[in-house]
Amino acid sequence: MMQQREVTDSHNTTWTCVQAYAGVETAATAEAVERSATNQGGVTVVCTPRGGAQTVRLELASDWQQNLSDEELQQAIAAAR
Repeated sequence: MMQQREVTDSHNTTWTCVQAYAGVETAATAEAVERSATNQGGVTVVCTPRGGAQTVRLELASDWQQNLSDEELQQAIAAAR
């Protein structure tokens, strides 16, 4: 199951964030996930605003789902825009 999180920023925009390649189990995907992991053991997360404006790509710790607060996620999105 693909994990995703929704967060609303200071401009009242709701963003849906999902780890890139999450939930697709193939050999090619496993390789892509390996390549998408950063040197610090992070992962690529894609956040899409409601309404479909420009998406942002974030490099976050692999435990972002559990350990990144909504405020930290909002800050990462703002910094990437």
